[in-house]
Amino acid sequence: MIVIAHNIRSLHNVGSIFRSCDVFAIEKLYLTGFSGTPPRKEIAKVSLGSEHRVPWEYTEDVRNVLTELTKKGYVIVALENRKGSVSIDSFHTDRPIALILGNEVDGIEQEILDACDAYIEIDMPGKKQSLNVSVATGIALFALTRKAR
Repeated sequence: MIVIAHNIRSLHNVGSIFRSCDVFAIEKLYLTGFSGTPPRKEIAKVSLGSEHRVPWEYTEDVRNVLTELTKKGYVIVALENRKGSVSIDSFHTDRPIALILGNEVDGIEQEILDACDAYIEIDMPGKKQSLNVSVATGIALFALTRKAR
């Protein structure tokens, strides 16, 4: 599985995403748009060295990454609470997954969503219907890698 962190504004969230990618043995992390990149003390403080273990690459234009991964056979999956999203528990694919995460406030832009093959969401039975992006990443990676195991 590959993770794409697009337009993540908080360096602490970037560090936490690195750490979750390390825990779940993610193949590669792409940082795109205005997402911060190592070396930064704010990233290192939260990632606890994971930024040195997880293969990562920065590119400004996420569309190039999506095109490349689609050609390689990845299914592009947006983690987005929106109309048309399916529960992460009911999502299944036999293809490798490229999971795209969006901005903490605005989510994933429509143009990028249009390039995705599927939208998944985490079931939230409480009143609040959103999670911090790094928390959501950990939950999603747990759920998706559990299915692969």
